[in-house]
Amino acid sequence: MSFNDQAFEFHSKLELNEKRVMVTEEDAKHIVQDIFHRLGCPSKTATMVAEHLTDSNLCGMESHGLMRTLQYAEQFQNGYLIPEAEPCFRKTERGTYEIDGGGGIGIPAMHLAYEQGMSEARKDGVTALAIRNVGHTGRLGAFADHAAEQGYLTIIFGGGNREKWRQVAPHGGAKAMLPTNPYCLGIPGGNQGPVVIDIATSSIAGGWIYAAESAGALIPEGCLIDREGNPSRNPRHYFEGGAILPAGKQKGYALALVAEIMAEALLGPSTTEANWLLLVIDCSRYRGSDSMQHAAENVLDEIRNCPPAPGFERVEIPGERERNCRKASQGKIHVPSKTWKQILDLKEQLKKP
Repeated sequence: MSFNDQAFEFHSKLELNEKRVMVTEEDAKHIVQDIFHRLGCPSKTATMVAEHLTDSNLCGMESHGLMRTLQYAEQFQNGYLIPEAEPCFRKTERGTYEIDGGGGIGIPAMHLAYEQGMSEARKDGVTALAIRNVGHTGRLGAFADHAAEQGYLTIIFGGGNREKWRQVAPHGGAKAMLPTNPYCLGIPGGNQGPVVIDIATSSIAGGWIYAAESAGALIPEGCLIDREGNPSRNPRHYFEGGAILPAGKQKGYALALVAEIMAEALLGPSTTEANWLLLVIDCSRYRGSDSMQHAAENVLDEIRNCPPAPGFERVEIPGERERNCRKASQGKIHVPSKTWKQILDLKEQLKKP
């Protein structure tokens, strides 16, 4: 089934010249799970990654959704990632906690990090974990949202490995020097759920560049420069030596630089893709959940009722759009037809002896 984007209210940063195809949640999970299983991933890993990517699309975050199947598959096939790797939790000789991803995909490692972080914070009120030796970690907001639902404030940021992931130009620069170095914060919110901030320090997440390239689409203005430093909307220019611009000019650049120093100087050297630092706080140590929710709702309700500026329908709360999008999707995912064909082609290729 296909449909025209103009006939369907679909929030995306991609400007497509083609139609999308509708895929059910269950079909997508089954196909992607089969791909990762055939690539050598343990069943638990294949299932977890397939569910995570599918959910990202349902939440409207296609930059971290099904199209990542193509990227991960290539990384498994070229030896960048280890398919059979499984993350482990340990306490170091210095008394700190860390997750070792074993050089595998980062989604299972990040899942373990948040679960262990909540467990330790439940005992001590607050804890910190380093996450090392991992590949791409998926949509961090999914983990933060789950932890906030359980009553935990989480803060995570990461970076490192500039030699492999020079993506973003520093403010005032015309050459890619830094990774996208994301930050994610989640806190229990009001009546409509947690408040979750999941951002790259770049003007657009790297995943949107890959999604646009896969779909043959353009990206928004003001996000990319070509190798000569000129503004561009063509994702191909990024792969030809261009760079993503930092978010908020000097602000995104400064945040990225702090994350890079943390990853390389505090936790480094980084291996595989990045190093991460996760902080987890048990909110119940400060205030009861009911009173906290009531107070948060007072703040959020006031913000929602702010008159919208010209060009906006309403003021939104970070994290609510993703949950609302998932609910409105009714288990249906709308994927660029070119991207979905590549995924199906990959599945068929992996069937061949």
